[in-house]
Amino acid sequence: MKNKSNLLLLSAFLGGLLFTSLFWEERLALNLLIYSVYLLIITFINPDVVKSTKLKIYGLAHLLAAVLVVINNSNLSVATYYISLLIFIGFAHHQQIRTVFTAFAAAILQIVTVPFNAIKHLSQVSIGNVSLRPIFTLIKYIFIPIIIVIIFSCLYAAASNVFAHYAETILTNIGDFLDHILHFFFKDLSFGRIMHFCFGLVLTGGLLLAFFDKGLEKAELKCKEQLVRIRRSVGQKTIWYNIVQTFTGNLLTRKMALKTEYIVGIISFAALNLLLLMLNTIDITTLWFGYEPSGNFSGELHQGTNSLIFSIVMAMAVILYYFRGNLNFYHKSKTLRLLAYAWMFQNFILIISVFIRDGYYIEFHGLTHKRIGVLVFATLCIIGLATVYFKVAKQKTIFYLFKMNGNIWFALLLTFNIVNWDIFIVKYNLAHETAIALDADYLLSLSEKTLPTLDKNRKALLSHSFVPKGEIIISSTNDQILTRLDNRIGYFKERYNKSSWLSWNLPDWNTAEYFGLNK
Repeated sequence: MKNKSNLLLLSAFLGGLLFTSLFWEERLALNLLIYSVYLLIITFINPDVVKSTKLKIYGLAHLLAAVLVVINNSNLSVATYYISLLIFIGFAHHQQIRTVFTAFAAAILQIVTVPFNAIKHLSQVSIGNVSLRPIFTLIKYIFIPIIIVIIFSCLYAAASNVFAHYAETILTNIGDFLDHILHFFFKDLSFGRIMHFCFGLVLTGGLLLAFFDKGLEKAELKCKEQLVRIRRSVGQKTIWYNIVQTFTGNLLTRKMALKTEYIVGIISFAALNLLLLMLNTIDITTLWFGYEPSGNFSGELHQGTNSLIFSIVMAMAVILYYFRGNLNFYHKSKTLRLLAYAWMFQNFILIISVFIRDGYYIEFHGLTHKRIGVLVFATLCIIGLATVYFKVAKQKTIFYLFKMNGNIWFALLLTFNIVNWDIFIVKYNLAHETAIALDADYLLSLSEKTLPTLDKNRKALLSHSFVPKGEIIISSTNDQILTRLDNRIGYFKERYNKSSWLSWNLPDWNTAEYFGLNK
């Protein structure tokens, strides 16, 4: 036990040193990959971590996410990196967890509670015959009051500007004092660098030191994937029974309450099917065939798409409500299932309408991250409907839906990172500049990896030849566009020349190669 604690604490300390060496005044790129390799090695040599096939799969998924940060270096790739890291850590220290959502939450809990985990491990460390337990027992009594004081200081600072001013002055003076002491002994060391190391130490410790409370894991173990019929005693009432009894008194028995829920479900799904049939008929006749933009085309598509996506999510919620329990086993539920299947099919048609709306938007206004996001979300809705159908047909639980959709969403998240979306958007819009309302301001707001493509297509960037009927396009002047482009190129050159090998990534290297900076 002592050797294990010594190894993990030493690993956390070395991880803190590695963290500050890799990330101090650097961009997130190759350094993230190096840091991940270190975390993977320490996790897999930890004797408490079971090296299961599931853990290896999520470890490889995280390694892929780290590699994609170096290859694409986008906000999406960095966000995916963090998500995959937390999921991997959650599964590493809680092997019986089955969903990525619980693994993510477990990792967050582990990081938040790292001070308690560190104290627990440090109390088990001994130097020769001297145990550190008494020292850290004392620290434990001091640590909690300090945390409470810090929390309330932040609250009081937010409530009073005067208090915030004095608190900032005190902290500044303390920081300056510590800086003077550090500079006296170490000229190149600053208080900020020390705090950066401490942050890296805490973060690495949170990722490597397992949280000793397995309550979250035990709670998930109680969740089942297959629905079972719950037989209650005569005196035991369902929640639905109690709600109905509030309005009807004692007229209904428990059996009648289930029948009432069935009848209400039949009426609800029948009415919803008719309502959605009307909407789908309108969309098919006016949107699917021979659609021509008119009036506030952009606003209509934007508002309609948001409403439809929200309605699809609500549709799945309604289905989950009615098929959450014993109604799945009701002997007359076949009609209700058929109505539910019909409504799922109609929602699928509704998703096709969302694709068509977004397709028209892209056709006339080009690609943007939000429009791609709508396509992605509509795809997730199709997957959600498919899993909901399987849940109803095979009498699965909501927990099963969380497990299946979580794994599918995570796999899609990694897949979407393979594409460099900023470059894809710029190339698509510039290639169709005669057919879309080109938004030069939006293209200039994208990441620096698009600068070579924008610089090659300066003439196309200044083109505003196409405007959809009924639309008013407001954009910067040509001189303003060229000035912004030149300023961004100049800023990139200045930043790239100051970057070290730790900030290396493929998009920056390609951009620098185009502008002749790689020598």
